Amino acid sequence: MRIISFSADGLREAAKRGFYDWLSRQDADFICIQDIRCSEYDLQDDVFFPSDYNAYFFDDVNGKDNGVAIYCRTLPKAIMTGLGFADFDMQGRYIQADYGELSIGCLLAPVASDCATEEQTTKNEFFSLLGAHLEKVRNKRRKFVICGNWRIAHTAADMQNSAENSNRSGFLPEERQWIDELLDNGYRDAFRQVSTDSDAYTYWPQERGEDGWRIDLQIISEELQYSVEHAAIYTGDSFSRHAPVIIDYDIDL
Repeated sequence: MRIISFSADGLREAAKRGFYDWLSRQDADFICIQDIRCSEYDLQDDVFFPSDYNAYFFDDVNGKDNGVAIYCRTLPKAIMTGLGFADFDMQGRYIQADYGELSIGCLLAPVASDCATEEQTTKNEFFSLLGAHLEKVRNKRRKFVICGNWRIAHTAADMQNSAENSNRSGFLPEERQWIDELLDNGYRDAFRQVSTDSDAYTYWPQERGEDGWRIDLQIISEELQYSVEHAAIYTGDSFSRHAPVIIDYDIDL
């Protein structure tokens, strides 16, 4: 099973850069896209609805910001939108496809431009709620693959020039500790199950003209850690400031 995760910086803009042409050659079972910055009704071209997939979108309330989408080759049993977070669900931050005991999620975390702003407080509130939610669902029989733009680089290996960036939002000690606690309590970073590369970045704030970050993650239930077969970050083309993350799993739906 192949899952591709990609943060688009605007789905229509990524399409103009050739994202869907590239995607048609990837033979993915799931495509999780974050930060689509449009509503489903804005997408009039057939390119946004590949015939081999069932496409689902969850828009921000204004249809111009945030937003997530998931493309499923196999028809899901159910689609869930939102996480039950009253202050965040209208922002189009999460969509989930359910299959038997497996769920594929697509997540977009809030952005904070500076660690001393109200945006950072809002981001911290989101992750506090998300941590409680993930702890709750961990005790169920369901297994999860949650793909997303998490907006946190976990370790120094995930951040270029980590010492210089230690006070930036997305690499703050408390944010990194949040990932530590997540990975100590029933979840794994799928990419790190098969790769120890210290220069495997997925995001460049200034179109690869600035330090690289690995903030686009596929977080999986620990029961799936040995099912990860291969992981790659595609940097051959630039579809946005983020690179697609491609992970193959030994999982049958």
